[in-house]
Amino acid sequence: MNRYQDIREAAYKANMQLPKLGLVLFTFGNVSAADRAAGVFAIKPSGVPYDELTPDKMVIVDFDGNTVEGSLRPSSDTKTHAVLYKHWEKIGGIVHTHSTYATAWAQAQRDIPIFGTTHADHNTVDIPCAPPMDDKMIHGDYEYETGFQIMDYLKAKGMSYEEVEMVLVGNHAPFTWGKTADKAVYNSAVLEEVARMAYLTEQIRADAPRLKDSLIKKHYERKHGPHSYYGQ
Repeated sequence: MNRYQDIREAAYKANMQLPKLGLVLFTFGNVSAADRAAGVFAIKPSGVPYDELTPDKMVIVDFDGNTVEGSLRPSSDTKTHAVLYKHWEKIGGIVHTHSTYATAWAQAQRDIPIFGTTHADHNTVDIPCAPPMDDKMIHGDYEYETGFQIMDYLKAKGMSYEEVEMVLVGNHAPFTWGKTADKAVYNSAVLEEVARMAYLTEQIRADAPRLKDSLIKKHYERKHGPHSYYGQ
């Protein structure tokens, strides 16, 4: 058995969830799964259609973005994944998509307001949208700089990557992460649904109020607080 087979399998299975969940069109997305002990991650190869993927086609990359094993080129977003893995030591999976509603909010350069309890079940804050990168970063090592754009913006907002596991990059698209690749995919699906609900809310009522603090606290803590009681 290949030493990286576990993360190849995890990355493959997670990537295959993206089209099933309606989060990608053609090859517009990627998932990676990390092996922290080995200091590597498995990621989707660039531009390969989902129905042609296999676990063995996943590319193994280190946290500096160097290919360790694999005959195909890794995703064009690999350096962004590498930066996040290298600096955020408690994540094990990352997802990047161009899902319709989340990407629309990113293109509008807007945070997604916390309008309802579905949002509050997963976050206590508006989903942040980092501003577009400046020209120096864009003309430099673009994908590498994207990782720092995400990290620097969360830090500037006083947000922890362990609590807020999703972000929009202005004029670009969403990124999500989690302790596993499966959790990162879950977060990507949640983000897309919350983005869709927020869009529809503003169509129904342009001045819709944000969810009040007491409901935010109740819904988040019943799932994530010290006395949570959601689920079995």
